[in-house]
Amino acid sequence: MSEEITVKKSATKENPEQRKKRMDWFFHLLYLIVWPYFRLIHPVHAVGREHIPEGPAVICPNHTTAGDPFYVVFAFGYQWPMRAMAKVQIMRVPFIGWLLSKAGVFGVDRDTTDVKAVRTAMKFLKEGDKLLMFPEGTRVHDGEDVQAKVGAALFATRTGVPLLPVYIQRKKKRFRRNTVVIGEPYYPKYDGRKPTNDELQGMAQDLMERVRLLGEGVG
Repeated sequence: MSEEITVKKSATKENPEQRKKRMDWFFHLLYLIVWPYFRLIHPVHAVGREHIPEGPAVICPNHTTAGDPFYVVFAFGYQWPMRAMAKVQIMRVPFIGWLLSKAGVFGVDRDTTDVKAVRTAMKFLKEGDKLLMFPEGTRVHDGEDVQAKVGAALFATRTGVPLLPVYIQRKKKRFRRNTVVIGEPYYPKYDGRKPTNDELQGMAQDLMERVRLLGEGVG
């Protein structure tokens, strides 16, 4: 009897392709629900969509407001589903957390070394998904100087996918277009079989400099 139960459980377990289809379906559902509001109140003007790669990539925007993930999603468009790393508190909100998780959003505890979140991020990238994460790790306001975290560089070098810098207009405006600039994907360079901690930190700073340069003249 126990062997029969084990067989049934393994037979119903999702494979990566099935999981991807399910998450993409929920992603598109949420997209269609939220898009009309954003289109009216916070319209997005996307620059550089031609730079979006077909395969997996770590999408790395600057972060100034809570709505930044939506600006990125709508700048990329309906045809580019993505997974996203969010602070764990959001994922604990009843129903909202469940719905986001179905669309491929997963939580990370920023106060600890969240091994589960790291494994989840790399699993998505290895399966061919795009991963949205904010290298600064938190919202950065005018005048603040926050050192970029090495997570994006670590995921890119461990999985062999490119980093994709993105600049989101810092000062958002209602009922007027807000610009999102998508840069060119690139592979960070390093010596040896894997990057050192110093090399990872250098990659993180280089990434944020690329993001900053994308925003020159945007605001």
